[in-house]
Amino acid sequence: MAGNAPHISVENLNHAKVAIISARWHEEICSNLVSGSQRALQSSGITQHETFRVAGSFELPFAAKIALDSGFDAAVVLGVVVRGETPHFDYVCQGVTNGVMKVQLEARKPIGFGVLTVDTVEQAIARSGIPGSKEDKGYDSAMAAIDLLRLQENFSNRITR
Repeated sequence: MAGNAPHISVENLNHAKVAIISARWHEEICSNLVSGSQRALQSSGITQHETFRVAGSFELPFAAKIALDSGFDAAVVLGVVVRGETPHFDYVCQGVTNGVMKVQLEARKPIGFGVLTVDTVEQAIARSGIPGSKEDKGYDSAMAAIDLLRLQENFSNRITR
């Protein structure tokens, strides 16, 4: 549901280490998404974060796997895929979505999904978090990862009691 992001209460997770991984395609839009993710992490007290760039959105799942296998507690993947004249859009979107989900489930670590799959560049800009845009998917995707980190810790604390 566009424009109706749920409210997520922010808890201090200053011990968490998060990788922000962004595609290089549509660099200006992706830079705005990265800024939104960084704001979300800061609001949760997360200061241990690094930003990594990869060629395109298709490379995001593997980069997330590398980051999570290297000790990051969570990842946020960011990119823009704009529909073109060929089925390439469908293959990239499906591959990225399935790949990110597979990595997340296998690693048992959260991944915030901030890959914009849009018909036009204007739709991506409207979701990129720039001043005046109707959504900030970089912020939202980082908050989703933060919320899952919180949930994971709550379940871990229940088990160890």
